[in-house]
Amino acid sequence: MLALRLTRGARPAVHLRRLLVATASAGTGFLLLCTLGHALSHPGAPAGAALRLAWCAVPLAATVHFALAVARTDPGTRPRPGLAAIGLGPARLMAVSATTTALSTVLGSMPALLLFLHLRGDLTGTPFDGAAASFLAAGVPLPLPAALTLLALTPAAASLTVALALRPRDARPAGTARGTGPALRRFTPATGVQETFGAYGRFGARRAGRGVTAPAPDGDTRHPGHTLTAPAPDGGVRPPRHSAATAAPDGNGDGTALDTPAHAPGNPPHDPPRPDPTGLPWGAALLAAGLAVEAYAGRSPGHQLALPGGPTGPAAVLLGWTLTAIGLAVAGPSLTHLCGRLLQSARPGALRLLAGRGLMEEASRIGAPLGILCAVASGAYSLAVLHDADPSSGPLTALGAALVAGCALATLLTAAVEARQARAGTTAALLRLGAPSRVLRGAAALRAGALAALFVPLTLTVAALAALPLTP
Repeated sequence: MLALRLTRGARPAVHLRRLLVATASAGTGFLLLCTLGHALSHPGAPAGAALRLAWCAVPLAATVHFALAVARTDPGTRPRPGLAAIGLGPARLMAVSATTTALSTVLGSMPALLLFLHLRGDLTGTPFDGAAASFLAAGVPLPLPAALTLLALTPAAASLTVALALRPRDARPAGTARGTGPALRRFTPATGVQETFGAYGRFGARRAGRGVTAPAPDGDTRHPGHTLTAPAPDGGVRPPRHSAATAAPDGNGDGTALDTPAHAPGNPPHDPPRPDPTGLPWGAALLAAGLAVEAYAGRSPGHQLALPGGPTGPAAVLLGWTLTAIGLAVAGPSLTHLCGRLLQSARPGALRLLAGRGLMEEASRIGAPLGILCAVASGAYSLAVLHDADPSSGPLTALGAALVAGCALATLLTAAVEARQARAGTTAALLRLGAPSRVLRGAAALRAGALAALFVPLTLTVAALAALPLTP
């Protein structure tokens, strides 16, 4: 009931994203039911039915990934102050997110079943003069348990993935014992060194950048709020370093550090701060392995695989494309992080610094969807080359390709919305400090241009190399 209330009270943009999830679920469910229809109409060819079911794993994975991206940007299931007091803690909100995802995907699976039954002629007669009844087993009774099992794959996989991705994580600092209670952890700083009650409660002891009050070597106690500084090599004294995440200028402009909560109002609560992505070597290795497998498949075609209702090609091309897609998805965050570093090179100005830091912060969110979109674009180019060599693709092939491409693009746009929500606090702070809006728009355009300058040539290169084995 709570999930229904949160779903009903959401904004139109949230409803649009949920409707897109339902549409993707409908397309995936229809493809799975068509696989069942092919198995019923060809009972003596179980290998062909298994192959079609394996092809459906790609749109199923794309739909689940899109549903996860939509669940991460849902403002109705975001932890807010006071919700834990009424029983809506992180675990309960995770359950609400999984339930909302299940409702959206089930809402899409129902029209898929109705359309499948309508094309079979089980409702009002066979439409389109029976053109679709040949591969839907119109004259064979439909096993309802098998159809419902196939339709339940998408809701079950999507809700389980959302529950695993948004599950509550232990935010205990490193070095803190598991048995340490909340009252004791409160007096334990992030460094893991416990303090006494008096040192913690002393005025100014928690001010960021001011240091921790400690006794002097002569036994006296320094004035609270002073920073423990170290002499510089030239004999001077280093000034205290302020953290960019916790320091902000006050009304007097003296740069006094302020205590910032762990989750600002504009930040998504599900993701803790992540380290720099380091998946570039693994992604490059998988990408090279995939291209090598595709090149080997071009020299020795071997067994041929057929798309559902479409052309045929070497069987090893599927394995090579899978490795290529995984490699691009793994290397995407590191490449995005590299774009941010390149933008800040060679004595950057304020605009390039802002755009580069934004890309480095958003690398973990938009990097993987960018890599997947590049893989889908290169796969679409290879499919077009394969279609030119054997122009026998059917409507199911076009539906599957459109579903995968649409989910990849929608996932990237949803990840961009999540990144915008994450930097909402920073944007509001810059506007309060007097930064003009054109600077923020220019930084966004610069980020998009840098990503396009790197990923577009990479996509074209991978697409050309992947299509070489398929050219006659």
